[in-house]
Amino acid sequence: MSNYVFLIDANKQPMNPIHPAHARKLMEACIAAVFRRYPFTLIMNRVVENIVTYPLTLKIDPGSKTTGISLVSNRDEVIWGMELEHRGQQIKDSLLNRKAVRRGRRQRNTRYRKARFLNRRRPLGWLAPSLLHRVLTTETWAKRLMKFAPITQIRQELVRFDTQQMENPEISGAEYQQGTLAGYEVREYLLEKWGRKCTYCSKEDVPLQIEHILARAKGGTDRISNLCLACEKCNIKKGTKDIRDFLKGKPDLVSRILKQASSPLKDAAAVNATRGKLFETLSRTGLPVTTGTGGQTKYNRTRLGLPKTHWLDAACVGITETLHILTQKILRVKATGYGTRRLCRMDKFGFPCSKPRQSHKTRWKTGDIARTLDGVVGRVVVQNEKRIEVRVNGKRCYCKPDEVKPMHRKDGYSYA
Repeated sequence: MSNYVFLIDANKQPMNPIHPAHARKLMEACIAAVFRRYPFTLIMNRVVENIVTYPLTLKIDPGSKTTGISLVSNRDEVIWGMELEHRGQQIKDSLLNRKAVRRGRRQRNTRYRKARFLNRRRPLGWLAPSLLHRVLTTETWAKRLMKFAPITQIRQELVRFDTQQMENPEISGAEYQQGTLAGYEVREYLLEKWGRKCTYCSKEDVPLQIEHILARAKGGTDRISNLCLACEKCNIKKGTKDIRDFLKGKPDLVSRILKQASSPLKDAAAVNATRGKLFETLSRTGLPVTTGTGGQTKYNRTRLGLPKTHWLDAACVGITETLHILTQKILRVKATGYGTRRLCRMDKFGFPCSKPRQSHKTRWKTGDIARTLDGVVGRVVVQNEKRIEVRVNGKRCYCKPDEVKPMHRKDGYSYA
């Protein structure tokens, strides 16, 4: 089962998404044509008056590395899903590389670059570029989907891990932890922190139990920094032993566990840092935005018996009684950016190590998606004005610019 197909009329007004079989019939009857490849959208050859649509809810599960997005109808049917992979770590690495090059340049006998740390101020609500990227890409896709589907509301997972409420469940406004959701916030946090495997033996795909690193019988507390995950065998074998006695002869493992236990979850920190900014950004779209918690999402997914995926997590955000999954083949998107503005590559010392980049007068751009005469669909790499290269799955197909047909123009994302 594939995603439903978006449909717009000749005036580009969104209509109800249709089943892929229905879309195929419209194309065979020449009633509609392909308007956009990603997300796959058809456009009618006429204007439809008095369009009647059923409301759709755009559900978003923000993540540090991958964000899940789903469209759910008013009959609790999941008709469309996608997973958006961010490139926040690449942005951070690029900024650190630029920082090192500039610092090295100031210390060499070359053109002096004046330091700028005294004449810059961060505005109110400033976010690091790697964090702001997550907000902007999610906003881009929310607005893109609003153009092709009759979305009436947005539902976002606002709080993934509220560590303050986990430390003190009696805090005001945390009543949900005293009911059926009790323990879901803590367990989900620990699963993410310890990689969903036993802390002591590294077993995966086995039932895991919450384990106290320092046993409560010896003064250990229920704080997050004293909790980890262990399989039943390791949990029983450790008992109330000190971790150094239990893992005697494995000092490296002991130091790693103690270090990881005291350190916060990096991905959770990134989500918590951007959640408020994303909520403000989505609120400016003009649609009502409601929120849910991470524990509530996991409770809904577990109760409905759904597998752990980002787009299904998004479908379970907020109050969800039932869900009917009508799609399995979702759209997978990876943020790649528009390339770099550097004229050539740099070595580790900051000096150029390649030929200057050239611009070619052609209608093709590196990053476009095209199809060759043999039916091969892949990414375009411009070699020169008379030769381009189509790459797919590590294979390269060399063609002339007039021998390929454009499928999707470069927009800063790659699709699967």
